[in-house]
Amino acid sequence: MNKVIRIGTRESALGLWQAHTFQNLLNSKGFSSELIPIKSEGDLDLVQPLYEMGTIGVFTKTLDTALLNDRIDLAIHSMKDVPTLLPEGILQAAVLERGPVKDVFVKKKNASSPGIPQKIATGSLRRKAQWLSKFPNHNIVPLRGNIQTRLTKLKNEDWDGAIFAEAALVRLKTENESVKILNWMIPAPAQGALMIVCKSKDKALVNTLKQFNHPETALCTQIERDFLRTLEGGCTAPIGALATVEGNNIQFQGGVFSLDGNRKFIIVETFEKSTNKKGMKLANQLLKEGAADLLQELKSSS
Repeated sequence: MNKVIRIGTRESALGLWQAHTFQNLLNSKGFSSELIPIKSEGDLDLVQPLYEMGTIGVFTKTLDTALLNDRIDLAIHSMKDVPTLLPEGILQAAVLERGPVKDVFVKKKNASSPGIPQKIATGSLRRKAQWLSKFPNHNIVPLRGNIQTRLTKLKNEDWDGAIFAEAALVRLKTENESVKILNWMIPAPAQGALMIVCKSKDKALVNTLKQFNHPETALCTQIERDFLRTLEGGCTAPIGALATVEGNNIQFQGGVFSLDGNRKFIIVETFEKSTNKKGMKLANQLLKEGAADLLQELKSSS
């Protein structure tokens, strides 16, 4: 391709980091590109919790529109923000090699002792539900904004700590000695992965982008997103999933949680890489075990 490739990206620091990262990959292969920053609906409203915004794809819709209106040639997304069903005319062209996948806890130096009820900040229902499952006497407060904004709020508010994605802190080189990786918390499906999308009719670009696809990351995130889609959970639902490659096998853990953390349905399984539609099968197994009733309750209360 000889034309300059227009890369659509969110205007946030993390979005720009992601766009520059992919732009560098394009440059290394001899392709010319330019960044087109676009404000997303999720970036414009930094107060209302995501789960109250009443829409799926709050961080991707404006980029999808720009793509379909030919303002940009491709868009790069944090994959965990992308709805499991893409808009008509848009396809997943590549998934980049995955970064850190875990959630982390950033603790304030003057935080309360573990035995005392703490005030923990997060804007994620998934993180809230799993934290309350482990620490039922803690108080969860909402937290929105970009990474720097959230860290500043944590510093200024009377909170004991806040939960973040490890990938975001690492990518923005946010140093904090009080970070603890939450190995017990199941991350969001596709957390830590970046997705490149373009118009399905742009065959030349689709073929060009194939070389940037990381097969293992694409496989693992597909399993996780199949699991999420089968459970019919939106991006903000209290559902976690993580698939990792272990030799010739895939190690998977997934879960559905009640908002108060009192109930949960967890599945852990190891299977061969070649297993087809495994994410769907694992989700259906959880639905049969009782997750269907819990998810119906969540929909009824929303």
